[in-house]
Amino acid sequence: MKARALQTPIAVVLAGLWAAALAFGHGRGDVGFLDRLEATLTDLRVLARGVRTPPDLVTIVAIDDAVVREQGSYPLPRATLANIIDEIARHKPKVVVVDLLLVDAGTREGDSALARSLGNTHAVIAAAAVFDEARQTVAAQGGGPLAHLPTAARFLLPLKVFADQAGVGVVNVTADQSGIPRSIPMLFRSDDAVLVSLPLRVASAASRDDPKIAPDNFVLAGNDVPTDVGHSLPVSFYGPRGTIRTIGASSVLNGQLARADIEDRVVVIGVTVTGGGDFFPTPFDPVMPGVEVVSTAITHLLAKDALVRNPSVRLADAIVAILLAMISIGLLAWRRSVVGLVAIAAVAAIWVTVNVVAYAHGIWMSAALPIAAAAPPVILFGALQIWIGRRRAQHFATKSSLLQQFQAPGLRQWLEKNPDFLLEPIHQNAAVVFIDLSRFTALSERLDADALRDLLKSFHALIDQEAVAQGGVVTSFMGDGAMILFGLPEATAADAGNAARCCVGLSARTEQWLGDLPAGIADQIDFKVGAHFGEIVASRLGGGSYQHITATGDTVNVASRLMEVAASHGAEVALSDDMLRAAGDCSMLTSGTLTGPSEMHLRGRAGAISVWLWHNGKPTRGILGKVSDEQHL
Repeated sequence: MKARALQTPIAVVLAGLWAAALAFGHGRGDVGFLDRLEATLTDLRVLARGVRTPPDLVTIVAIDDAVVREQGSYPLPRATLANIIDEIARHKPKVVVVDLLLVDAGTREGDSALARSLGNTHAVIAAAAVFDEARQTVAAQGGGPLAHLPTAARFLLPLKVFADQAGVGVVNVTADQSGIPRSIPMLFRSDDAVLVSLPLRVASAASRDDPKIAPDNFVLAGNDVPTDVGHSLPVSFYGPRGTIRTIGASSVLNGQLARADIEDRVVVIGVTVTGGGDFFPTPFDPVMPGVEVVSTAITHLLAKDALVRNPSVRLADAIVAILLAMISIGLLAWRRSVVGLVAIAAVAAIWVTVNVVAYAHGIWMSAALPIAAAAPPVILFGALQIWIGRRRAQHFATKSSLLQQFQAPGLRQWLEKNPDFLLEPIHQNAAVVFIDLSRFTALSERLDADALRDLLKSFHALIDQEAVAQGGVVTSFMGDGAMILFGLPEATAADAGNAARCCVGLSARTEQWLGDLPAGIADQIDFKVGAHFGEIVASRLGGGSYQHITATGDTVNVASRLMEVAASHGAEVALSDDMLRAAGDCSMLTSGTLTGPSEMHLRGRAGAISVWLWHNGKPTRGILGKVSDEQHL
């Protein structure tokens, strides 16, 4: 019992420890399988939230198929790129961003023109980090705000002629295994340098303020910008490609640029040409241009609408995961039924609702961590409970099967449906049959215990079979005899007739049983049967630890005394006249001789009773069929 009582607390504690271990790894960003699950669940939340209108702060100038056809080459000549920048600068942008790697030298004239154009406006150009897979997972030594930054083997920096005229930012994004960009690191490090990302460099240039780096965030223009592990900024796409305002570079070159598209805005020049290679899948679009991914991050920083996923959110994730795991185990143990499953489903539904609503409001709580924390313990605990339940059911089934041997099948089935049966005594009519072996006591003194047990066992077996076959209930085996009731658990009109048939059957079966016994035993014992019909008091007798169902009253006493009448008159069966009248049709008695009725006095009883005697296998001298008042000897 103690072990069973401790199962649930132990399971709850183990579930909490499992959840805590996962949460610890999740807080460090070290649990890969959680990231895979989280990516799928994040896509579902993004789609559930739907397309949003982005803050109108950024314009993309796309180097697309149209401008490549017009210019006749790709990449565009540096001079053409300089013309695009000059035309944009004419409309007073806040910052011009070139999302192109200017790492190789072009023509002298083209490079000079581009450098001049960059210098004539407020510009930021792209660099790229190159990672060595073996070193990528190495965090910065020690703590501080630079711990856990992405560690690059080297940086691809723009040519000095361009870098001298513009700010430089690293353009790399962090994608999951499906290739979807989930976040953009705001800082990158190598062995000898720390560089900021392109979105952060652009936001800094647009706000005219240098970012101040803290361990879990940075401050820009007086505003805290929370970041995730490794100072990464979560990316939440507004919609499919083109959701952020996009115009073609050919429109710029052809003088079709509207001032409202450029003035006081961040303008990002990037590649969308087919085959350009800079594309990413997103929940909304399988081919989102990289320039729009970067522009999304820039918009987040300028509009301050980035998803919040920082250590505080991860701590909340850990608490939710631990509580969900422990509560689920507790509910499963509390109600191992549909109620428990419904309660768990209700808790899960509340959590899902909170999680989805939080995401819609810009708080990225983990969906994978609580699932991974709760599901395995619940499955294991549920499987363990099913196994224990089956073992327990088998145990109880074995015990029940054993105990059922001590109760009549009819009563057993009735009690299963009506457990309160006979808690209070009931008065009803019933037929009572007694059978007993004559001179058995003397025989038992000469037989050894094993032989005596086998003898009684076979005798009791035939009594039970015959009683059950006729719808009776053996309420007790009394040594070498038994008491059988017809009328429990419910009285019927056929009770007396069934009892009469049982008397005949018992007589025939017992005669055969005696004939099969060894001669030295069979010729020393005999049997007698007594049967009466009338009112009984059915009840449960016994104490608190054990009870049995039986019947009491004058009817029971008369049936018992009628066995003496049968024995004293050399008959197998003595039946009361009340029994035969209640039975009505007495055709079941035609196999023997029925005589009577005779008025007889019974031992211990003042009044006389009308008795019929039945002898097995002799011609009938009594009157059979319908019994009437005139049927006498």
